[in-house]
Amino acid sequence: MLQDKILTLKSELGYRLALRQHRKNLPALTKGDRLIVDTLKTEGVYVTTLAELGFSSTSNLLNSANKQMSEMLANDSNQTQKLPQIYTVTDLPEFATWGNEKRLLDIVENYIGLPVAFQGVHLRKDFSNQHQFGTLLWHKDSEDRKMVKVIIYLTDVEEKHGPFEYIPLSLTSFPALNSYRIDYKLWQSGYLGINDAQLKEIIPASAWKSCPGKAGTVIITDPRTALHHGTLRSQERSALFFVYTANPPKRPELCTQYWDDTFARPKAVKVPV
Repeated sequence: MLQDKILTLKSELGYRLALRQHRKNLPALTKGDRLIVDTLKTEGVYVTTLAELGFSSTSNLLNSANKQMSEMLANDSNQTQKLPQIYTVTDLPEFATWGNEKRLLDIVENYIGLPVAFQGVHLRKDFSNQHQFGTLLWHKDSEDRKMVKVIIYLTDVEEKHGPFEYIPLSLTSFPALNSYRIDYKLWQSGYLGINDAQLKEIIPASAWKSCPGKAGTVIITDPRTALHHGTLRSQERSALFFVYTANPPKRPELCTQYWDDTFARPKAVKVPV
């Protein structure tokens, strides 16, 4: 409808104006942190480690994560599609403190270009699967125009554990023809995602970038702009997912999952009334 198009145009113009107005307020970054932002803009993904980031809160984060992870159950079912086990741990202080590290927030703000919101964190255990479904399909997230997801491997992740995999932005960004072809495939799927065979028709597998790594590997990505997925795995993988958007995000209704009761919470965490 014409009215919807007008509202969308006004929203986008307001967004562009807000970016310009906030530019002078962006926090200063070190050369190393500027590299993270610049790589996100050109590649869509930056890979580092907890040791390289050097946050003082990391030790408490890992201790709490390992404690919570030990309480998560194994999945021994014979189902062909094994859903991940997800804990919402946003309210636990060890996770909230790490997620609100000032240096990390400054990096995110410089990338997004606006005041940011730390939406929350999921502790996630993914099980072996031999068929693509859910986040194993290639997809883009939808919470905001630009966003940041920080993924921390809690266990060593080799090919058998299903590492994070993505397509570099240079191969999928406007005005490249691939951008339109991928968006059309995603639209055909109802934005649920496309499988490996469908993507190979557009981008050869040799151009896909896999991100294996030792425990403590950190993947910083914009899951809205970078086409990505978790690969098929024969062994479990455990990781943390910290999520950041502009404040407010374009689609706040998609962000409630990071702090409400959509997923299980550790026994020590109660949903606020």
